[in-house]
Amino acid sequence: MRDWCHARDIVRGYWLMLQQDEPGDYILAGGVGRTVGELVDAAFGCVGLDPAEHVRVDERFVRPSERTPSVGDTTLARERLGWEPETSFRAMIEEMVQADLAELGSGRPGLPV
Repeated sequence: MRDWCHARDIVRGYWLMLQQDEPGDYILAGGVGRTVGELVDAAFGCVGLDPAEHVRVDERFVRPSERTPSVGDTTLARERLGWEPETSFRAMIEEMVQADLAELGSGRPGLPV
């Protein structure tokens, strides 16, 4: 379980922190825990493919569940900074997939085929 958030949202949060008269400790995060499987489902969904037909899971690399999921509590950032993530998880994954597809289509090296 991981908390995924777009870098653009995090940087906007940093900027809001810098606008404050007093320093503070803020957590910037998506606030929702998602699994790598959910990320894979979203990515393959962007291109209309069934991940079950293309992805194999090697159990040697599957981590055991953590007792405390890595999910950020953004309450303070929301209350004091007026910050909240603007980019949805699905939109973030779609942006990543589209960037990878553009790179692959460019003929430039950079992504494994």
